[in-house]
Amino acid sequence: MDIQTIAIIGAGTMGNGIAHTAARSGFKVILHDIAESFLDRAVSTIAKNLEREVAKGRITANDKNAVLSRISAVTQNSALSEADFVIEAVIEDIETKLRVFEGMDRIARPDVILASNTSSISITKIASKTKRPDKVIGMHFMNPVPVMPLVEVVRGIATSDETYQMTKELAESLGKTAVEVNDFPGFVSNRVLMPMINEAVYCVMEGVGTAEAIDSVMKLGMNHPMGPLALADLIGLDVCLDIMEVLHSGLGDSKYRPCPLLRKIVDAGHLGRKSGRGFYKY
Repeated sequence: MDIQTIAIIGAGTMGNGIAHTAARSGFKVILHDIAESFLDRAVSTIAKNLEREVAKGRITANDKNAVLSRISAVTQNSALSEADFVIEAVIEDIETKLRVFEGMDRIARPDVILASNTSSISITKIASKTKRPDKVIGMHFMNPVPVMPLVEVVRGIATSDETYQMTKELAESLGKTAVEVNDFPGFVSNRVLMPMINEAVYCVMEGVGTAEAIDSVMKLGMNHPMGPLALADLIGLDVCLDIMEVLHSGLGDSKYRPCPLLRKIVDAGHLGRKSGRGFYKY
């Protein structure tokens, strides 16, 4: 594996977490977004998270500065031509991702792997919009990226063994455990997790229990570190809804129908931690 520079498209929660992890692991990082303000916020977040590591004695101040020096924040698409590996981390919307991959395919060198951090969308469909479907793969990191050890490595129908092996090795070089899964709606993580969250929302809607009661049952009775509704707030209720929509449309089973209360809360703009309010207030 000869990967030295990683480009990350999208500087939101997942993008800046991947950038943090890659730069911390010694890679040069090109962090791309459409606006300077998004990039400034991302770099500020990375710096704050690194400062916490310094305070806990995990790294030195010099280490922090070295990590930040390896990150180039850019709005120019042309910078992506310098990358040895590209990871897309934009919003979980199929049309947006398809546009991004069409652009990445034009700019990145022909031998470069294009990975998507999608949490539910078909890698096969994304790959079909490129001229290198054998070099397109899913690389689904967990949030928060610097802390969570798992990466789901998702093979589309055309993904080559070489692409899978290089992506697995890259994930391991980032300190992650790579788990191979196939291209089905929601993959493994969200096909199991999101219906549980959705059912918890139904329990609130039907008056089975309060959000606090439901989360307490799952934490104290099932040994979950976080209740499903607090976790949904952390993930983003809009993201949860998007994934349930993908599961429902992709698998065609009514058991994946998004709870009406989830849709109503998202319509109200209560998206969880990132908006200050979801099932809980922050």
